[in-house]
Amino acid sequence: MKNKSWDERYKEEEYVLGTEPVEFLKENINRLSKGKALDIAMGEGRNAVYLAEAGWEVDGIEVSEAAIKKALALTAKNNVTINAIKGDLEKHECEIEKGKYDLISCFYYLQRDLFPEIKAGLKAGGMVIYQTFTVDNLKYQDHPRNPDHVLQPNELLRFFLDCRIIFYRECVLNNETAVASIIAQKV
Repeated sequence: MKNKSWDERYKEEEYVLGTEPVEFLKENINRLSKGKALDIAMGEGRNAVYLAEAGWEVDGIEVSEAAIKKALALTAKNNVTINAIKGDLEKHECEIEKGKYDLISCFYYLQRDLFPEIKAGLKAGGMVIYQTFTVDNLKYQDHPRNPDHVLQPNELLRFFLDCRIIFYRECVLNNETAVASIIAQKV
């Protein structure tokens, strides 16, 4: 999707995906030790704000200016701060700094050429929490339609095999969304 399309998606006052964090993050927040976090493709900030509320120092990368404005409004409403970074990851307008993060989170965004940067961006002992669509999602929903935006079976797991796998699952959530979910620790 082009930047203007993302801005169009997020322009309304209402939060497109709500203000509650992804359930997988909520369920696993206690497995993650606090520190410096990066939320990739943070959208309107629901996960970044949740991490900040839990004590993380959060950077969030997002391509949409409209989404960033809503994320910052959500931080103000919740009395937390995040560092919002505007950049198009697909065009490599911003980079993930090597060895900077204790946690990198990514939810429902897939850009395979970022995987090496994600691992490189973690400090030793740093963790990644990642959840996104699998190819099976098309059995339940009509998106994402682009095959580049869905994972093949065990693809996410294979990428992190050189890390300590804390949790991995491929499943269908609420009989409507097929996902792969991982928590892995850089060794």
